[in-house]
Amino acid sequence: MLILSILTAAIAPGISLLTYFYLKDRYDTEPVHMVVRVFLLGVLIVLPIMIIQRGLTLWWGDHPIVFAFAISSGVEEIVKWFVLYHIIYNHTEFDEPYDGIVYAVAISLGFATVENVLYAIYQPASFATLLGRALLPVSGHALFGVTMGYYLGKAKFAERSRTRLFLLMSLTVPLLEHGVYDWIIGSGTTYWIWFMIPLMIYLWVKGLRKMNRANNRSPFRMLLREEEVNL
Repeated sequence: MLILSILTAAIAPGISLLTYFYLKDRYDTEPVHMVVRVFLLGVLIVLPIMIIQRGLTLWWGDHPIVFAFAISSGVEEIVKWFVLYHIIYNHTEFDEPYDGIVYAVAISLGFATVENVLYAIYQPASFATLLGRALLPVSGHALFGVTMGYYLGKAKFAERSRTRLFLLMSLTVPLLEHGVYDWIIGSGTTYWIWFMIPLMIYLWVKGLRKMNRANNRSPFRMLLREEEVNL
């Protein structure tokens, strides 16, 4: 029963956050089976990411900045971006800007949930510790996903001349955010929490604003307005 309780506590944050971001889609919610598939893709990429990170650590060492921005955030965000771009970006279900956020959050939380479960199994933790992980790494992955998905959505529906810029931003901006997060965690300072709190507040405020902007650019919003006028 104890193991089951720990696993439930480890899995619940990812599912809860995914549900929250999914329900924030105001105009045309994505098929549940698509969101679940992308979440499971996030689960499947854990092993190759761990192998790549282990190899790079042996090759480059574990200097805090190199580890934070290249080995940890670099590998994770590049792999997530690669999967989203090649499987979701041109999919017919990706038909409004907010969809990018839904799918990027889904793959990010699939990854974060497995990471949380592995932590709970190999580093037996109290409920308070798992709650802390829900507020920090799991939420962090979701918010990096919001940034990635926001710019993927802009790239998808922008003028062709700006598409490459937004695609580049969809990779580099969440990578830098994730790198700063990992650098603070790995800094070794006893005062890391005083840097982490403002970072998380910033990520949440920025993320919520990007969600609103993406929803406001939905073509379905315009259609609903036209229908209301016609009525």
